[in-house]
Amino acid sequence: MKRVRLILVVFATVFLLSGCLYMDIKAPYDTDLNRTVLGDKVGEASMYSVLWLVAWGDAGTAAAAKAGGITTINHMDRKGFNLIFGLYTRNTTVVYGD
Repeated sequence: MKRVRLILVVFATVFLLSGCLYMDIKAPYDTDLNRTVLGDKVGEASMYSVLWLVAWGDAGTAAAAKAGGITTINHMDRKGFNLIFGLYTRNTTVVYGD
């Protein structure tokens, strides 16, 4: 009985903490992707955070478009990277266009 209880506790802990130790995702901002044309240029802009105390960077759409030399934005993605409950975090905006 103790072994079953231990297994249940381990599974519950893993389920509740999933994505807390390491996360690396990429997702679109738009949900209507049927006729999306990305364009020839790509620009990225990121913001960073360390130890929940210090944050810097500009992950805005304008900064990403400027970094890629884009004047017309066709599509946007977001990227998220997180280590150990947010001790280090990076959020990136990716824009595609011409």
